[in-house]
Order: sequence, then structure tokens, then C-alpha cells
Amino acid sequence: ISDLLKKRNENDPFFKWLITGGEKWVVYNNVNRKRSWSKPGEPAQTTSKADIHQKKVMLSVWWDYKKNCLLWTFTTQPNDQFRYVYIEQLTKLNNAVEEKRPELTNRKRVVFHHDNARPHTSLVTRQKLLEFGWDVLPHPPYSPDLAPSDYFLFRSLQNSLNCKNFNNDDDVKSYLVQFFAGNNQKFYERGIMMLPERWQRSLLKMGN
Repeated sequence: ISDLLKKRNENDPFFKWLITGGEKWVVYNNVNRKRSWSKPGEPAQTTSKADIHQKKVMLSVWWDYKKNCLLWTFTTQPNDQFRYVYIEQLTKLNNAVEEKRPELTNRKRVVFHHDNARPHTSLVTRQKLLEFGWDVLPHPPYSPDLAPSDYFLFRSLQNSLNCKNFNNDDDVKSYLVQFFAGNNQKFYERGIMMLPERWQRSLLKMGN
């Protein structure tokens, strides 16, 4: 898949049409776990782990290199219900694309990228994307290193979240508004333009 995408982009560059996105859990209490070294004979220093059952929301975000963050939303729906939420989110995304990137919808040139999480590959999702007429890029299983949201956007977001604590959903929302608005077009462009390097690195791993 990496070879296919690399050659396709070389023959017909598609980054200007690309919309990518993904999901990430955002927890209320973010513990910054730092490495520590102890002197010989001294007990190791430890930091408490974040409670995996603590309050959290599922952030969904879609972005490109031109209009930055096209749409983001969050939900507290459990995983087994998220596939229904995802269809609603895709409808909102299509409306956002029509409003913010009309040149894409007018020319039917949306190139859409998401990973192969179960809600993304369900029949109803594939039918909805077919209805939109979007060109969906293939994505290899279990490959966060090839998803711009995972290797770039969410990594930056998590770094900014370290040591942050929220009291409610409104606090989370206010913080995310500031985060997405605080990054300029160059930030989002950089994340997407790293894809060829990622594809090449994947090919080298396969070669080894």
C-alpha cells in the first residue's frame, strides 16, 4: 500500500485534495509520566498511572493542509455505538467541506484518508462515502505510523495535554478550541507533507 500511494502521488500529486482524520481519547486528568534515574542503592522513583476508567471523551477530527481543521467533535458514546456516531460525523464533515472547500466538492476531487478502525470499514460507512463520491485511500492494518493524525496531530495534542486537568466537557471543549485555532496552516501542512517520508520508511522496513 505504501508503494502504491507513493507512486500515485509522484504521478498525480493529490495532497491538495487530501482530507485526513482520526480519533483519540482525551482524558480529564493527564498525568505526565517522566523517566527518572536513581543512584545505586536508592529505590526507583515512580509516578502514578492515569486511571484507565477515568472520565474521558472520544475526539474526532478531520483536517487538511489548506483550511487547517475542517471539523472536530467529541462524544462519550461507547465503542460499540460509535459506528452510528461516525455516520453522523461524516455527514457534518461533508457539509463542512462544501462550505470551506467548495472547489473540492464542485470538482468531486475529495481524496479521503482514515485508518481501518472497525467503524471506518463498516458497510454503512462505506456506503456513505460512496454516496459522497469520495476517493478513499487504502490504509494498511495496525499502521498508526502512516496516519497523519496519529504520528503528527495527536502527538502534538498529547504533548500539550500533559499535566492538564479538566472538570467537565466544557473545559475540554474550550481547550480544544484554543489548540486547533492556535496552530497555523504551516503546522497542518507539515503533518501531511511528511507522508512520502513515512511511505518510504515503511518500504525500507519491508525490504529489511
